[in-house]
Amino acid sequence: MRRLKMFCLSLLAAAGLMSVAVAVEQAKVPATPATPAAAAAPVAAAKAPPVPLLWKVSDRDNAVYLLGSFHLLKPEDYPLSQDVDQAFQASDKVVFEIPPEQMLDPATGQKFLAAASFADGRTLSQVLPAATREKFNRILAQRGASVAQFDAYEPWFVNLSLMIGISQQMGFSADSGLDQRLMQQAMASKKPTGGLESIDTQLQVLDGSPMTEQVASLKEFIDKPTEMPGMLNDLHGAWRAGDVARLDTLAREEMKDKTPETYRMVNVERNDAWVPQIQEMLDGVKKGDTLVVVGALHLLGSDGVIEKLRAKGYTVERVCSACAATGAAAGTAETK
Repeated sequence: MRRLKMFCLSLLAAAGLMSVAVAVEQAKVPATPATPAAAAAPVAAAKAPPVPLLWKVSDRDNAVYLLGSFHLLKPEDYPLSQDVDQAFQASDKVVFEIPPEQMLDPATGQKFLAAASFADGRTLSQVLPAATREKFNRILAQRGASVAQFDAYEPWFVNLSLMIGISQQMGFSADSGLDQRLMQQAMASKKPTGGLESIDTQLQVLDGSPMTEQVASLKEFIDKPTEMPGMLNDLHGAWRAGDVARLDTLAREEMKDKTPETYRMVNVERNDAWVPQIQEMLDGVKKGDTLVVVGALHLLGSDGVIEKLRAKGYTVERVCSACAATGAAAGTAETK
């Protein structure tokens, strides 16, 4: 259970889902059969805009808006909050985890497939326990496929491919993800854009988790495929509600406790690399305000970018009109 949840949580920290979608399409990876929960997903009624996970970090003459993203969303998650629209309009530049030009580069899908492939001659069939391999084969046989069609790819990629298949059945898509929408909006507005890391760096992170952990995560997915829709809905619901405490409990705390190595690689090390870059956007002479859009996991807890910047003496405040209206603006305390 906890490893399957950890896999869901990694989606809050990795922005390369557009690249994943391209890679999955190119690889012709078979989708998993629709689960009852996914197949029965009701048509959603009109909803209020998501409560934003948005903070303003400032010094005396510059500000950086930090927005926590969810990388797979639904059309009904739009329009966004006016808080996000105002932060976008106030910013002279929009920075994402990966520069948009790298995300849109046709070569990115091939890079993703190369990173997903075994580099040591092994195959998926060889690294999976026999019982898991047979169960996976039975699932795939219902779609006229077999494990052999996945053999070239490491478990993390297969796991991610299966998750994308289920999420699409639930109505989620990378094209509706917050990063993708804001990239398109920035390009349409002719705002300068940038990235905190390269696609190569992100692929190294995804590909670098221990093989034992990759296998265990895929095994749990195969053992309990019907649990994924509920987990994804829980995470999405916490993100939509802007509920920092619940998202921290569902995501960061368990990931840190149960899979500390993955937590270190996916979250802590990348946060540590990003904070100096954000400081450069703030320090020195006025450079104009910047909107930075990263996976929501990166903004949570003591290891998150928010607290790391707060500890350096910047003024930090939650920007959340809906929170103020309900008295639920957790995490809005300022520090001078």
